Amino acid sequence: MIRLKSPSEIQKMRRAGRRLAQAFWKIADIIEPGLTTAEIDRIIEDFIRSEGGRPAFKGYRGSGTKPFPTATCISINEAVVHGIPSARRLETGQIVGIDSGLECEGWFADMAATFLIGKVDEERRRLQRVTREALYQGIDQARSGRCISDIGAAVQDWVEGNGFSIIRDLVGHGIGSDLHEDPPIPNYRTPGAKVKIHPGMTLAIEPMVSAGRWQIKTLSDGWTAVTQDGSPTAHFEHTVLVTDGEPEILTLLPDGSDPWLLAARKQE
Repeated sequence: MIRLKSPSEIQKMRRAGRRLAQAFWKIADIIEPGLTTAEIDRIIEDFIRSEGGRPAFKGYRGSGTKPFPTATCISINEAVVHGIPSARRLETGQIVGIDSGLECEGWFADMAATFLIGKVDEERRRLQRVTREALYQGIDQARSGRCISDIGAAVQDWVEGNGFSIIRDLVGHGIGSDLHEDPPIPNYRTPGAKVKIHPGMTLAIEPMVSAGRWQIKTLSDGWTAVTQDGSPTAHFEHTVLVTDGEPEILTLLPDGSDPWLLAARKQE
C-alpha cells in the first residue's frame, strides 16, 4: 500500500534528509586514499547519532539474511551495493559507492553517492558521471500524473544510451515511516507497472549501473552484491518528495546543494 505523507510528516522527512546529507558532506570533505571503510562508517554513524538520529541500516535484516552490521554500505569497484565496512583502505584508482540511511522522529531518509579515489581512469570517471545524471533523469519524472514506470524508462534510456548497463536485480523504493515501502521503483522500463504518481509520495530513487554486464551475485558474507563479470559499478540515490510541481529532493544540504558536489570540485 502506498501512503501519501501529510505536511507535518513531510517536514520530519525534510529534517531527516538534511541531517543525512550533512553526514555525506563530512565524508565528501575527507575521502581520500588511505582512509579505511570502517573509519568512514564510524564518522557517519557518529554524526547521525550526534544529530539525534538512528543509523537505519545498522541491524537491518533483509529477507532471509543476518542483520546488517554497520551504519553504511561501502562498495568498491565491482561491488554494486551492500558492501560491509572493514579495515580495508581506500586506494587510488578506485570507484567507491557509499549508501546510508537515517531514522529520526520516526521517519526515514536514504541516500547514496559514488566517489572517485585519487587518479581514476576515464571509464570509471564517465561511469560515475552518467550514473549521477541518470539519477536526475529519473527524479525529473517523479511528477504528479506520471507513472513509476516513467522513472525507470528515463534512467534506462540515459544509461544504455551512454553504453552502460542497468543492474536489474535491485531497485529503488518508497520510503517514509519505514525504510522500504511501496512502490518498488525499477531503474528500467516496465510497461506493465502503471502505478500513478501523486503529490505526497516519497520515493528513494537509486540507479545502480555497471560498466559491463548487469548480472550480479552475492558474496559469502550474505550481503555484498558484485557484478558477475567483475566490471566496475556506480550508485547514486536521493530521497524525493512528489509535489504539485517540481520534485523536491529531501537529501540536500540546508542551502539546497548536493554534498557530492564538494567531492567533485576537489577532484577537478
